[in-house]
Amino acid sequence: MTKKNIFIKIVTSIMIVILFSFSLPAFAADNPTQSQLEQQLKDLEQEISSLQKQLTLTTAQKNTLANKIKQLKLKQNELSALIKQTVLKINKLQGNITVAQNDIKKNDLHQADLKSQLEDMLRVANRSDAQFLVSLASIQGISGVFAETQNYLSVSIGLKNIVDELRKVKQDIVIKKGALEGQKNDADNLLQVKTIQKQELVNNINEQNDLLVKTKGLEANYNTSLTDKKKLAAELRNRIYELFNTGKQINFGQAVDIAKLATKLTGINTAFVLAILTQESNLGKNVGTCNRQNDPPEKGWQVIMKPTRDQEPFKQITSELGLNIDTTPVSCPMKDKNGKQVGWGGAMGPAQFIPSTWMGFKDKVAAVTGKSPANPWDIRDAFVASGLKLKSAGAADTEDSWWRAAMIYFSGSTNPQFRFYGDNVVALTKKYQQDIANLDN
Repeated sequence: MTKKNIFIKIVTSIMIVILFSFSLPAFAADNPTQSQLEQQLKDLEQEISSLQKQLTLTTAQKNTLANKIKQLKLKQNELSALIKQTVLKINKLQGNITVAQNDIKKNDLHQADLKSQLEDMLRVANRSDAQFLVSLASIQGISGVFAETQNYLSVSIGLKNIVDELRKVKQDIVIKKGALEGQKNDADNLLQVKTIQKQELVNNINEQNDLLVKTKGLEANYNTSLTDKKKLAAELRNRIYELFNTGKQINFGQAVDIAKLATKLTGINTAFVLAILTQESNLGKNVGTCNRQNDPPEKGWQVIMKPTRDQEPFKQITSELGLNIDTTPVSCPMKDKNGKQVGWGGAMGPAQFIPSTWMGFKDKVAAVTGKSPANPWDIRDAFVASGLKLKSAGAADTEDSWWRAAMIYFSGSTNPQFRFYGDNVVALTKKYQQDIANLDN
């Protein structure tokens, strides 16, 4: 064996030891808890995704580690700027909301004043009606009749003017209240976008730090590390974990199978459905922290749900499913920097459907699954419902249609101020396409 071969063999061995020392997680105990297994699997999947990206770059473009870190830092700066931009939009909206609320209060006071004036004018008008003919009969001369007639007409015109102004004030209040509701919904959506942006920033920083720690500034042998991580991830996937509140013990592969079932029933891309469910509830693990058992009254469904839109549907849904309406978890409303509620909560299950929206989809879900009634907290029904809703939003098998459908799913429109949501769903979809391909191989 030549000196060169010996040197290569030694370097390769050292690299493998380094990679394994950083890559393989140590189990806390022989029988780790459910949450430990989930965290280990989550960490591994993040590392696998990161390594796959690095391998693609290294193979196709021969990029150095320094270039990758530079890209991550640029992304970090972009995300920081986006968060600042979103905060400015939220602050502007909150200012507009305050102005609108003050305007409505002024109009309410003006309306009350006009009503009082109207009552006074009606009393005057009633007296005028009763006295007018008597006065005419007792007045002598045309000038006296004319003067009395003018007084009567003045009262009538004054009454009409007050009624007209009162009508205008009422219309203005209705318009301003509608605009205020829209501003509150926009502020709610922007707060959710900011939360997603912050999490994306944390993930980006973690990926950058992970690369720095593991490689010490060297270009790594990604193929070796990737193979070992996939093997360990496969072992962890076979150790089942429970998706929160589904009542079903499933493994990660089954979660993908459920998404594939939704694809067969709705025609929507499997990875795209997974991306939406990840964005909405982390694949069913985060289905809401309000209306749970022992939650305080201010987190109850009667407080957090929009009364005129969602409370009656929620009663019907929980009744049909035999669920306790006071202990079935739903999402909380967003809050501003002062802790004040913005918009409404009440989204249900892994797909985060609000009750009124679910009412429009539950029969469609039952029709394609053959199971009735459909259950928004059942992971399978949630996947199918998401697929149907995305299909109704125009989702096809193109990135542009994914983005548009995701935006409509989130806010009912393609308003560009919420575009981070759609951008993130498209990025997640691409990631899941690769993950699914790796699982199928």
